Amino acid sequence: MIVSFTWVLVGALILALLTIFLWSARNKQKKPVPRHVPIAAREEYAEELAIPVIFPPQPAAKPEMPVIPWNYGKDRITLMVRDPNWIFAYWEISAAKQQEFSNQYGHNAWNNSRSVLRVYDVTGVEDFNGTNANDFTDISIHEHVDSWHIDVARPNSSFCVDLGRLFPDGTFITLLRSNIVKTPSMDVSNLFDEEWMWIEGIYRTLNQMYLGSSPAVSKEFGRDMGLIPVNVSSPGLGNRKN
Repeated sequence: MIVSFTWVLVGALILALLTIFLWSARNKQKKPVPRHVPIAAREEYAEELAIPVIFPPQPAAKPEMPVIPWNYGKDRITLMVRDPNWIFAYWEISAAKQQEFSNQYGHNAWNNSRSVLRVYDVTGVEDFNGTNANDFTDISIHEHVDSWHIDVARPNSSFCVDLGRLFPDGTFITLLRSNIVKTPSMDVSNLFDEEWMWIEGIYRTLNQMYLGSSPAVSKEFGRDMGLIPVNVSSPGLGNRKN
């Protein structure tokens, strides 16, 4: 009986020590309550951890890039020059334009016709009206394309392009008409001594940098500085054609 009672006392002592240890460990994690805090608010302080939780900074949101639309809902065709032999056309035709075509020429008119680029040679034509071109060429294109490279093989010539629909009987209906462009010449330019208009500030700078010099000396100095091209005449600097 004495031995059993001893083990009971030892167990009670261990349990008491364990309880004191856990209570002390818990209190160490509590923030000390400031004296100026009211008693009613001390329970909120007692529940807060002494060590704050620090979250990693969130990366800044990237600004949204503007989305470039595939089309703008405007009926247009633009013609550009690529080189003496090639021109380039791009266009947009709206659903409203297609509906207008179907309303005018019939419900199945769009499906019964094909898409065509009609390329006009308007070299020397002062007022092109669609019927007074020197000649024209038809190019069948795919329904869903919106640009086309055109091999004209005519340097130093002017062109205009119609986007339209061609019916089986040969009737061509213009939907859009482009601007007029002119291809450059394949020959070397015959202009050897062009008159170039230079910025007035360049001449003032030359005079300020080389005061008292004659126009000829200023001109040579400008050439050395790379401001005036060699063998090209300029206003006020002499070297005019005889």
